[in-house]
Amino acid sequence: METYTLIVLLLAATIRVATPLLLAALAGMFSERSGVIDLGIEGKMLGAAFAAASVSAVSGSAWLGLGAGIATAVFLALIIGFACITQRGNQVVAGMAVTIMVGGLGPTLGLAWFNLGGQTPQLDGASQRFTGIVWPWAQMAREHPMPGLLYAELLSGHNLVVYLAAALVPFSAWVLFWTRFGLRLRAVGENPQAVDTAGISVVWLRYRAVIISGVLCGVAGTYLSTAASAGFVRDMTAGKGYLALAALIFGKWKPVPTLGACLLFAFTDALATRLQGVALPFIGVIPVQFILALPYALTVLLLSGFVGRTVAPRAIGVPYSKEK
Repeated sequence: METYTLIVLLLAATIRVATPLLLAALAGMFSERSGVIDLGIEGKMLGAAFAAASVSAVSGSAWLGLGAGIATAVFLALIIGFACITQRGNQVVAGMAVTIMVGGLGPTLGLAWFNLGGQTPQLDGASQRFTGIVWPWAQMAREHPMPGLLYAELLSGHNLVVYLAAALVPFSAWVLFWTRFGLRLRAVGENPQAVDTAGISVVWLRYRAVIISGVLCGVAGTYLSTAASAGFVRDMTAGKGYLALAALIFGKWKPVPTLGACLLFAFTDALATRLQGVALPFIGVIPVQFILALPYALTVLLLSGFVGRTVAPRAIGVPYSKEK
């Protein structure tokens, strides 16, 4: 029974860890399906995390923090869009520039505004954070561990953003493969000249994709600072934006396989947390540094030879110039 409980708790932790990865990966999917490389995911998430925690701490409202996080991420996405779509600049450089800028700007503003070493004040209470939603009879279900613990831990107890992320997977698949917008989005990532010939604005389509990416990154960043944590700390994304991109490639730019990749990376991360300080038979205590490197080592291992052939959108990373 103890092993069963440990497995259930590990799976529940996997769901929580996978949430920001999934939101960020879906953000990258919309952007890259339109032909714009989204290496700014990390920066947009970090900026949203700082803005959400700051506004939530000052206003006392997690919803206002969510709005600030989304607005900040969309603003950063528009900067990338202006540089890459309007000015036809290098998409890799633009995304990395925004990430580097936000990585230094957030802690600097935090130090100037709150004088807490680059952090924001700790968020207290249900009004400043997105707390877990307890489903009916969840507490009673714990008395029957075999079916009840699954209900109480895996289904109940997560916050609103977790359920939103889960709902976005089928919704994104529907938008991408069953709507006119999705058809045009995929077409502009494959052959923007053909889309332009049909009288559809390539620039406007790509801007819309970049804005959607900003919204989703804003929700992901807000989750990190106002749901998974109780405030903003320096570099709190810890490479999750790049892990999300790896999950997107592993999932071949499709929502459902991308969900599977996010769950796999999140399971490794949750397992690594559980293994810290635990002595394994015939091995002993595993060094913390090795455990922390597990998710990233798995990423490199999978992408280096176990993913199979991945075919990115043909026009990805290529600035479009309308022919006169």
